[in-house]
Amino acid sequence: MLYPVVCPFCGQISPKGICDECSGRIIYITEPRCMKCGKSLQSDAEEFCPDCRERRSHITQGKGLWIHREPVAGALYRFKYRNKRQSGRILARELAMHYTEQIRKWEIEEIIPIPLHISRRRSRGFNQAEVIAGELAAASGIPVRTDVLFRIKKTSPQKSLGKNERQGNLQGAFAVSGSWKVRENVLLVDDIYTTGATVEKAAKMLKKAGAQNVYFLTISIGQGI
Repeated sequence: MLYPVVCPFCGQISPKGICDECSGRIIYITEPRCMKCGKSLQSDAEEFCPDCRERRSHITQGKGLWIHREPVAGALYRFKYRNKRQSGRILARELAMHYTEQIRKWEIEEIIPIPLHISRRRSRGFNQAEVIAGELAAASGIPVRTDVLFRIKKTSPQKSLGKNERQGNLQGAFAVSGSWKVRENVLLVDDIYTTGATVEKAAKMLKKAGAQNVYFLTISIGQGI
C-alpha cells in the first residue's frame, strides 16, 4: 500500500504493471524486421537494415521489443537517469515474457549485461542492463554473468555522437576476463539498440575470447542516425 505498482509509462497506479491505456500506445516491433539486428524494415523485400548491410557483424542475431518512441523513450530515460528501477523491472518482465522462448531456441548458456564504466556506475548507482538481465534470468533459469565483460575505458555518451563517432568512441572500451570459462552461445543485454555500435564492440571481444555465437536482446530499438 505504501509503494503501489505504477505504470512505467504514465505513472498511474496499475497492479498489472503496464496499464491498458498505455498498452495501446506502445509500438511493438513486428515483421518485416532485419534478420540480423531485428530493426524494423520498410518492405518484405528487404532482409537487412542499412547498418547491417554495410558492416561485418559480430552478432549472430538480435531482437528488441518496442520501437524507441514515446512513451517507451521517456520510460527508459526515467529508468536510467531517475533511478526508476521498479519501472525498469516491469519493462524487463515484458521483454522476458515475449522472448524467453527465443532465448531457449538460441540455446543461451549465459546472459551478459552490457557493463558500465566504474565511474558511470558509481554516479548512476546501478547498471540498467543488469536489472534487465536479472529479469530474463528469473524467467529462463539461465545465469547472469557480471564478471565476464568489463568496460575499461570511460567513453562519451553514445547518444551525443554521430554514427561514425560512435565507432571511434568505443575503440578499446571493452575487455573480457581471462578467467572466463568460454561458452558457445551467450546473450548480451542492454536497454536500447540504435546503430548497434555498443553491442558490436562487446560481441567482438566475446568472440575473440572464444564464444561461437553472440546474440542480444534490448527493450527498444531506435532507427539509427
